[in-house]
Amino acid sequence: MRLLHEPATDLTYDDCFFLPSRSAVTSRFDVDLASDDGSGTTVPLVAANMTAVSGRRMAEVMARRGGLAVLPQDLPPERIDSIVRSVKARDLLVDHPLTLAPSGTLGQADALLPKRPHGIVVVIDEDRRPLGVISAQEIAGRDMFGAVGEVASTDVLTLGPEELTAEPAVLHARIAATHHDAALVVEADGTLRGVLTATGVLRSTIYTPATDDQDRLRTAVAVGINADVATRVQDLLDAEVDVIVLDTAHGHQDRMLEALRAARSVLGDCADTPVRLVAGNIVTAEGTRELIEAGADIVKVGVGPGAMCTTRMMTGVGRPQFSAVLECAAEARALGGRVWADGGVRHPRDVALALAAGASNVMIGSWFAGTYESPGQMRTDERGRRYKENFGMASKRAVSNRTAHEDAFARARKSLFEEGISTSRMYLEDGAGGVEDLLDTITAGVRSSCTYAGALSLAEFRERAVIGLQSAAGYAEGRPVATSWS
Repeated sequence: MRLLHEPATDLTYDDCFFLPSRSAVTSRFDVDLASDDGSGTTVPLVAANMTAVSGRRMAEVMARRGGLAVLPQDLPPERIDSIVRSVKARDLLVDHPLTLAPSGTLGQADALLPKRPHGIVVVIDEDRRPLGVISAQEIAGRDMFGAVGEVASTDVLTLGPEELTAEPAVLHARIAATHHDAALVVEADGTLRGVLTATGVLRSTIYTPATDDQDRLRTAVAVGINADVATRVQDLLDAEVDVIVLDTAHGHQDRMLEALRAARSVLGDCADTPVRLVAGNIVTAEGTRELIEAGADIVKVGVGPGAMCTTRMMTGVGRPQFSAVLECAAEARALGGRVWADGGVRHPRDVALALAAGASNVMIGSWFAGTYESPGQMRTDERGRRYKENFGMASKRAVSNRTAHEDAFARARKSLFEEGISTSRMYLEDGAGGVEDLLDTITAGVRSSCTYAGALSLAEFRERAVIGLQSAAGYAEGRPVATSWS
C-alpha cells in the first residue's frame, strides 16, 4: 500500500480514499478474498464477539458464506460447547429449518418466522417428514391459537439429494418459480434436511464455506483473560473449536501476556496446531509485538472505534482506526503474525481500507446486530420498522450479565462504571434484513475496490492500493444523496 502524502495526524477511515490504477481485472468475481492468517475464512469478515451479535445462527451463516462469528465469553461454557458442536454438524449448502409439530400453534409459528430470512416454518411429523409449510400468508387473519397442521400449505417444492446436483441455473429457476421462493430439501428416506432458497443457490456459486479439515463449518470462541485460561482452552480444543480469541478491552497488559502463555502451553507450537490464537485489543506496534511474542498468532486492533463504545469519550484513550491498523499490521507481518481490524466500519469502503492497511480480517459488530441472525428479539417501533436491541460489551448491561455469579456487593460496585452504550436500536433494512444481504453488499464493495487497484487477491490489494487523504468536505462529496438537495 502507498500513501500519496505523509499524514500529519493519525487517520480514520473517513480521512482516506483510494486512487484507481491501471487494471487487467475484468470481473469482480475473479477476485479471491480468502485471508492469509490461518483462520480459514474465504471472505475477510468476522462477526464480533458481542452478546447481541454472535450466537448459534450467526456462527452457522457466517461460516457457510466464508466468514466467522466469534461466540462471546459471556455465554456459559456449556452453552458455547453446545453451539460449537451444533454448528459443526450444519449443512454446507442447505439452511437449517424452523420446525413445528402439527399440534403447534400459529402463534408459535409467528414467533419463529423472524428468526430466518426465508420466512417459512416447516410442519413435520414424528419421523421428521415434512407435511407442509407456514408463512406469513398462512397466518394472516387467523386465530393465533389455531394448530399449524390445519392450515399448513402443501404447495411447496421438495428436493431430494439427487436433485441438488443439478446445474445451479436450473436449480435456481425451479425454486424461483415456487410460491414461497423456497424449497424443502429431504434426505433419501424422506426426512427433512433443510430449506434452500433461490437466492441461496446463487450465493452458493459466489461464496465458499469456511470449513475445517473434516469439511465442517469453522467456529470461533472468545475467552476472558480472568478465566481459568488453560482449562477453558483445553475444553475448546476438545470441542474442536478452530479459532480461540483471548479478549479484553485493554490487551496490552500483564494479565493478557500471562493468559497468552497459558493458552499457548495448551495449544503447543503454532506450527503444530491448526487452531489459531487471537488476542486483543491493542493499537500500537509495541502492543502487537509483545502479544505475538507471548504466543498470539493474530492480534486484534481497535480501542474505541465501535459504535457502542464510549471509551474515547470517557477516558480519552484510543487511536484513529486506520492508522492503528496500518502500524500494527506492519509490525505483525514482520514477526510472522497477522491482525484483525476490530471496529469502526460503517460502509464497505471502510472494510476495503482496513484490508489495504494490512488487516487479514475485519471484525463487524453493530452493523450485524440488526439482522435476522443476531440473537436479539425482533421488535417493531411505533412506525412499524423492525429492529433489534444492541449494547456494548463494556456497558452496564453487559457487565451485569458477566458478573451475575458474583455477590451483590461486588456487582453493585462494578455497576457504577461503564464504557459502553446499554441499549440502542439496530434497524433491519427493508427487504434485506439478513446478514447474508450485508455480506453481499460488503464483499461487492471490497471486490470492486480490488478491481480498481488491479488486484486479484488481498495480498495483491495490499501491494497495489494507492491511498490519498481528504478533508471532511472531500468525504461528504462522495456520499450519495437520497433526496433532492434543494
